Amino acid sequence: MSIYNYQDIIDFWFDEKNKPLWFNSNPVFDAELKEEFEDTYIAACDGELSDWEQQAEGLLALVILFDQFPLNMYRGDTKSFATEERSRSMAHQAIDKGWDKQLSNDQKAFLYMPFMHSEDLQDQDKGIFLFEQAGLKDNARFAHHHRDIIQRFGRFPHRNSILNRENTDAEKNYLISGEAFLG
Repeated sequence: MSIYNYQDIIDFWFDEKNKPLWFNSNPVFDAELKEEFEDTYIAACDGELSDWEQQAEGLLALVILFDQFPLNMYRGDTKSFATEERSRSMAHQAIDKGWDKQLSNDQKAFLYMPFMHSEDLQDQDKGIFLFEQAGLKDNARFAHHHRDIIQRFGRFPHRNSILNRENTDAEKNYLISGEAFLG
């Protein structure tokens, strides 16, 4: 069992070789991430890494562990969304302390990302505000797109099959349309 420290998470996630994989489904990367970091993710879930909450990069690492890593490690499984709420809690902590101001733009984007992944409209609005306030225009554009989906459907239709939710007729039509966001 390998438990990494928060700097290992930061170094791995923001490594130039991994940046092109951030928003692209890649089974090889997903498997590598799971093999390498699942024990660390489980330790974080079990509260064993709470000391990371004492510094900006530690909270950022927890946000990435709870928001990004499960989306890759458990792609297509309900577990991929299991720690989203915890990621938002960690992001709130960092923002409330002003620690987001200590981070690079790439790091801020991932600190704010849990709000974009939320199915709550207030979280969506907060994400847009944070991205725009930080001048992260591309992220803000995607945040607006995510919020529009939540505003329209109250949830992300592309998650319905994974979460065993029944699609409404409007969601069915959306999912087969060319405008559908599929995650």
